[in-house]
Amino acid sequence: MAALKDLVDFQLSNALSLSQLLVEEKVAITQRVSADIESAAKKKLELITLLRQTDERIAKHDGVSQLTEDPELKDKVIQIQSVIHDCQQANTVNGEALQRAQLSYNKLNNLMQQSHGKIGMTYNAGGQTHTISTLGTTVKA
Repeated sequence: MAALKDLVDFQLSNALSLSQLLVEEKVAITQRVSADIESAAKKKLELITLLRQTDERIAKHDGVSQLTEDPELKDKVIQIQSVIHDCQQANTVNGEALQRAQLSYNKLNNLMQQSHGKIGMTYNAGGQTHTISTLGTTVKA
């Protein structure tokens, strides 16, 4: 079985990686780079899975009581908890920003569709509205 200190160090490393990834995800969201947003989401899931698995290994470790007894391990656990707490807050902020970006995109898309419909609108001989998608584009003379 792995040494408890190694598991705690691995946990801290993964927590810090997640924190940095959330910063990168925020940049991708604000710049609306969908490939980077998708990549960050995949990496985030991988890191969260690693964090859970490591947490389970730590919980089952024979020396788990050292986490509260050993001052060095205790400090690292507090640091991990703090980083994870900050990650949860950053993830919430990123999620809200992503939702706002999606709403903005949907509004723009709706406006574009409405605008497209109006550009091709004309009237037939009976005075009824009629949509022509080629309005003015087939004139030869």
